[in-house]
Amino acid sequence: MSSSKLRGLLCAVAMALGIPAAQAADTIHLGKAQGAAWAFIIADVGVEQGIFAKHGLDVEIINLAGDAKVQQALTAGSIDFGLGSGPGMAFTVKGSPGIAVAAFAGAPRNIAAMVNVDSPIKVVGDLKGKMIAVSTVGSLSEWLAKQMSIQEGWGPDGIKTVPLGAIDASIAAMKAKQVDAVVLATEAGYALEEKKDGRIIAGMEKYAPHFLTHVVFAQKETVAKNPAQVERFLKAFFASIAFVKANKEQTSVIAEKALHQTPGVARRTYDAEVPMFIDDGTFDPAAIDTLKRSFVDMGTLDKAPGNEALFTTQFLPVKP
Repeated sequence: MSSSKLRGLLCAVAMALGIPAAQAADTIHLGKAQGAAWAFIIADVGVEQGIFAKHGLDVEIINLAGDAKVQQALTAGSIDFGLGSGPGMAFTVKGSPGIAVAAFAGAPRNIAAMVNVDSPIKVVGDLKGKMIAVSTVGSLSEWLAKQMSIQEGWGPDGIKTVPLGAIDASIAAMKAKQVDAVVLATEAGYALEEKKDGRIIAGMEKYAPHFLTHVVFAQKETVAKNPAQVERFLKAFFASIAFVKANKEQTSVIAEKALHQTPGVARRTYDAEVPMFIDDGTFDPAAIDTLKRSFVDMGTLDKAPGNEALFTTQFLPVKP
């Protein structure tokens, strides 16, 4: 008997017995805005623990270099879903084919201000009038640095921000004393502290308690033509968040391997950043209002857009 006839016979037998025939998993290309960012470890956990597979998804993770690259990959059709920042939602207004379908991280507990270990700067107040490195002009790190200045009572020009791009460049400038401080990933600060090279001065969540730091993007075409796939992806993704929250040790081991973190940094980062995760993907209205204001403050958009231009609530709340 030929293989095709055998498969047909087995399918017929399965149907007669009421057993669903096995189906191949959907291949999903998932882009992460930063490969080394701990907040995106959810994707690695979902793959490692077989959570995506249980939902019929074969997920290939692609590490990208920032929000703009996520949107470019969505535009090129090289990824189906993207993990990016709340500020990245502005790209949808500008014509990106992707749209936010769920929020998964609130206040920016994953971003901090830090200084050299031997810096005379000891407390936040000492940063007034100092030069602080950020990633790019109009970036989330720059906006948070400006918010710190405003909320500490120094005004929007109370510090000078210096766009230096990648994390390594910012840290190198700080070590060379070309800048007084840097605003970047909290886990990078923990690594500096572990090596006795730097100190964290303040977590940025203090200056944006109502915020959407990270969201899930999907292709608008997929949302329209294959909503069942979007729903399955989100169920698996938020089931992965549930696993992360319940399993510190297993998550930390995965972070050590995926992000090349030391055991101490992986576990310290877990404790700091897990509280920012959202359980069901819902968009907090107060956080959306802050986000819209940030678009205007950073010059990303001329005016605050309507909600429908930024995200869809079609799949919310997610019930994994």
